[in-house]
Amino acid sequence: MGMMSFLKEAGEKLFGKPEVKAAESAAATAPSPEAVAALNAAAGRAIADYVVAQGLSVDALNVDFDGASWTVTVSGSVADQATKEKVLLCCGNVKGVAAVNDLLVVNSPAPEAQWHTVVSGDNLSKIAKAFYGDANKYPVIFEANKPMLSHPDKIYPGQMLRIPPL
Repeated sequence: MGMMSFLKEAGEKLFGKPEVKAAESAAATAPSPEAVAALNAAAGRAIADYVVAQGLSVDALNVDFDGASWTVTVSGSVADQATKEKVLLCCGNVKGVAAVNDLLVVNSPAPEAQWHTVVSGDNLSKIAKAFYGDANKYPVIFEANKPMLSHPDKIYPGQMLRIPPL
């Protein structure tokens, strides 16, 4: 898939965790290459932990973060296209991430989903109407974005959603 762009100002706030804050403090007091590397490594671990916490299975998961370009590079092997797309969303829908470099390998390829960036006033019914021509198909979008979405009404501007083929 290559590189995907995200809104850097929107998303899960993973970089406020204690280990990331400790790395941020080290980088702020001494912006040495080692401190910057520690900060990037802590951010990468926070994102990888988030992927795992969502119950997404990735063999040999590796997540790297480059704070200079606000880019995540994710690699590993996943069972199917839906899991790959959910992993990409987990990596990109994080506050402070502007792009995701996709190096994931899919064991059972399938057609790719479309993508939609939520804007103010969007809801899943409105998005379903736009993509499927039927507002009542919103559960398809909700299910396709679980476990990142916990409720159909809990979407926010800037969030990217996967819109699977029907």
